[in-house]
Amino acid sequence: MTHATTTPAEPAPVKQTGTWRYGVGMFGTSIPINLIKGSMLYFYTDVLGMDAKVFAAVYAVYSVIDAIDNPVFGFLSDRTRTRWGRRKPYLVVGALVLLVASILIFTVPTGVATDATLLVIWFATFTILAEMADSVINANYGALLPELFPAERVRAKANAIRQAGQLVAMILALGLTPYLARNVLGCEVDDPLCADPTIGYERLSIIFAVLGVAVILYMALGVHENPRIEQEQRPPFFRSVGQILSSRYFWTIGVVNACYGAAMALVLNGLQLFVKYSLGGDGTTATILQVVVIVSAIGLVAVWARLVRSWGAERTWKRALPIAAVAFGTMFFAHNLATAIAAGIAVAVGYAGVLATNDLIMARVLDDDARRHGVHREGVFLAAFGVLGRLNGVIVAIALWSLTTVFGYHNGDRPGPNPDLAFRFYLSVYPVILLTIGTVISRFVHVPGWDPLADRADERP
Repeated sequence: MTHATTTPAEPAPVKQTGTWRYGVGMFGTSIPINLIKGSMLYFYTDVLGMDAKVFAAVYAVYSVIDAIDNPVFGFLSDRTRTRWGRRKPYLVVGALVLLVASILIFTVPTGVATDATLLVIWFATFTILAEMADSVINANYGALLPELFPAERVRAKANAIRQAGQLVAMILALGLTPYLARNVLGCEVDDPLCADPTIGYERLSIIFAVLGVAVILYMALGVHENPRIEQEQRPPFFRSVGQILSSRYFWTIGVVNACYGAAMALVLNGLQLFVKYSLGGDGTTATILQVVVIVSAIGLVAVWARLVRSWGAERTWKRALPIAAVAFGTMFFAHNLATAIAAGIAVAVGYAGVLATNDLIMARVLDDDARRHGVHREGVFLAAFGVLGRLNGVIVAIALWSLTTVFGYHNGDRPGPNPDLAFRFYLSVYPVILLTIGTVISRFVHVPGWDPLADRADERP
């Protein structure tokens, strides 16, 4: 029996979800998780004194756990049938769990902070919980993009709003965090008058968690899922996984995305330490650098979006990857704020290009899977790809481990003989290697296309 000619349900013609309401949801999903990714390493090693090797071990374990639970969450989402839809219940529950976990990561009781074993347990427990909640939210949020907006042009518009929301969230949760947490709401760990350097991050985690979850709930409660898709046969788990693993897109696009994700994870969690040890800057320096880079990326996403309309998503994606790889190499030679900003803007060019195309590439893969197999299983498909993406945490852990074994960096009290070089490698050399691998693999990818006539006929305001 073949599924090649089966046609999946078309989107319902009523109760269309607006591109803006859907797109702004990514602002909410990005705020808490970017605070975690951008400040967790600095907070636990430099502020609380956890050994970087111990941090790396925990990071590796929770990455593996997160990779394992990802397809389970996707599978459950695809098979869920409720009067509220398939995705909405998971978005609501995941948001509430993320609210609690993201606050507790940065709200460490004194007794826990001063006990090395309890600190590791606390860190592992709430980091894993936050990552699980993030997996649930993003598997369901990402699965809605091709379902709600089947027209390529409208989908591109919704994705542009998503990415703009993500970048604005990055300005707040990445760019402004060092200054707000260490100068406005708290104090610098190196300041002898600073009684509690954790308080700024604790206060900021509460603000960002409440804001982010409020936006996620606003988006989720306004989503109108396609009721006709719920009438489809529920996808079987093992057959779905087998078909996904046999897909050439899983082993090409999935690996490319994993390389890109690992490179960005290295940059996000290492930048505050790069600024401290390689540039000799403080929280204000870190804020200026990140805000300039992210604001540049916002404008550049619009430029890349126009190139997508001219070149198509695939060609644009393939051109953005090598640009990003080369750009990260320039960070190695930055020695002050001015040269770091110049290198950071170069990074923003490549980063914005990948950002503007990645989700469009994935959405077309999901469209192709639905056409060929006659069932919408975006949740498990994205979750399967997410396994590779989540496992990039193992790569990050190896990079962290190398800081200790190769460069001697342990924490803020024991930074080693050359922390400057350590974080130049961490923030520049390792991302270049990963993105170069991704660029090479992308040369062998041919993304499934779409019917432009159907796209125009299906376009929505």
